[in-house]
Amino acid sequence: MQDFLDPTTLIFLIIAVVVLFRLRSVLGTRTGHERPPYQQDNKNEKDNAPDTESAREKDAGNVIDLGRRDSPSRPQLDAQKRRLKIEAEIERIAKDRPTVAKGLQELSDLDRDFSPKQFLDGAISAYEMIVVAFAQGDKKTLKMLLDRSIYDEFEKAINEREAQGQTNQFTFVGFKNVDIVDVEFEGKDALVTIDYRAQVVSAVRDKSGEVVEGDLEAIMDIADEWTFARPVKSRDPNWKLVRTDQLD
Repeated sequence: MQDFLDPTTLIFLIIAVVVLFRLRSVLGTRTGHERPPYQQDNKNEKDNAPDTESAREKDAGNVIDLGRRDSPSRPQLDAQKRRLKIEAEIERIAKDRPTVAKGLQELSDLDRDFSPKQFLDGAISAYEMIVVAFAQGDKKTLKMLLDRSIYDEFEKAINEREAQGQTNQFTFVGFKNVDIVDVEFEGKDALVTIDYRAQVVSAVRDKSGEVVEGDLEAIMDIADEWTFARPVKSRDPNWKLVRTDQLD
């Protein structure tokens, strides 16, 4: 026992206790139920924000850059790479429409996480999800994707269809063309309008199963102009459909 408590051993024990105490004071005590730091920051922002925002969905902005930070030129290189990437996306998407190109550039400058390509890809997926959900009467999905006023219109049409005992048989075939046609700003919100040219097979059956609208044997062309909106400075990456127009 005396050998165990010799002066050298006591010194190492004291050092170990001091190190553990300092680690505890810096890191605190973790229980395994803590929220990630980014979500905590996001909660604080929501508490201080003047407007209520919807819950964040997982997106690319959540990814933490684990690259090297020892080079002072890295931020400049990253900024240059992003600028060239955004310029290439805008050139490809705007298609020689200077007004659209200007709007996309301004939106990219205001929101460092905005990517014209990622937005267009998401809007294409959203269109199919919304038209299929409407045909199926899936109000839960529609409520997540639509602004309240637009949702009310869709819900009313679904309720009327159900009240008449009608069902909609619907198949989404694909897109002929999708273009961003306008980018504008209203207060804190950015609004992006998209022209969709799609093909579907659609028919409405009555209570007896008879087709009263549409044709299950024919592919139909549809054209819509939809506008999506989102607060530019919001940390919530989600866009919501705020306006729909059926084109001739």
